[in-house]
Amino acid sequence: MNNFSSTLIVVIVGLLGGVAVGLQGPMSGAMSQRLGPLGSSLIIHTGGALFTGLFLLFMGGVGLSEVKKLPLPYFFAGLLGVLLYLTFSYTLPRVGVGMTTALLILAQMSIGLLLDHFGWLGVPQNSINWVRLSGVGTLLLGAYLISK
Repeated sequence: MNNFSSTLIVVIVGLLGGVAVGLQGPMSGAMSQRLGPLGSSLIIHTGGALFTGLFLLFMGGVGLSEVKKLPLPYFFAGLLGVLLYLTFSYTLPRVGVGMTTALLILAQMSIGLLLDHFGWLGVPQNSINWVRLSGVGTLLLGAYLISK
């Protein structure tokens, strides 16, 4: 596969993830209005666990020996998923989908820069520079404009 094809696949997969987050927010917000944040979080994460289990069965499972080698903090990723969901449940009915998404993306980019800069959590090290900081600044401006 050539470089363009590889890049195109990464972009498409990334956009699909963005569509999923964009759709999940309003759906989970509506569910949260009916069931409360924790009840709807349980529904969403149980559904996610079931679908993940089906995918694992279809794909041939996971190497359990590798699970034992994971650093302890990685096991808290599920807790972060619950925190993400609860923040959607709180912010979405108060500021709308656009602003909630803008805040989420701004925070993701900011933590992403820190993770890249220090190479934390096993990501390749990529130093912060003025160009990358300008990108975060542009996102901050975008969040401000969406709030108007």
